Amino acid sequence: MEILAEIYLCVRRMTFLWVDPGKFHIEDFVGHTQGERIFVCEGERGTIAGFMALWEPDDFIHMLYILPEFQGRGAGKALLAALPEWPKRRYRLKCLVKNTRAMAFYHALGFEIFGDGSSPEGDYKDMRLSGD
Repeated sequence: MEILAEIYLCVRRMTFLWVDPGKFHIEDFVGHTQGERIFVCEGERGTIAGFMALWEPDDFIHMLYILPEFQGRGAGKALLAALPEWPKRRYRLKCLVKNTRAMAFYHALGFEIFGDGSSPEGDYKDMRLSGD
């Protein structure tokens, strides 16, 4: 799990540039994923490319973090495809508005905005996989 904590820290610091990087700590991973089901994606040589955390009681995708060198190469899609009953089940997630690349990624996969909110990291959109 240590490698996943490192990925979590690295990608958060590289993606959320508007947040003070000192607010992110390697220890965050354990607390932020407690009780969640973790999916791991490996690259072609067994290197861990990223992970996804799912809060199963609510079909809530809490995290999807991919190392920069694997972004845009199908790792995120592969993790989502590993979800039970994907894409029939209407999974939900929150995506920070300033994370425009992730917003576009989720829209392209059929997620629709159904609400919004605010967190310490910024404003976000509540998204749900469309039932089409």
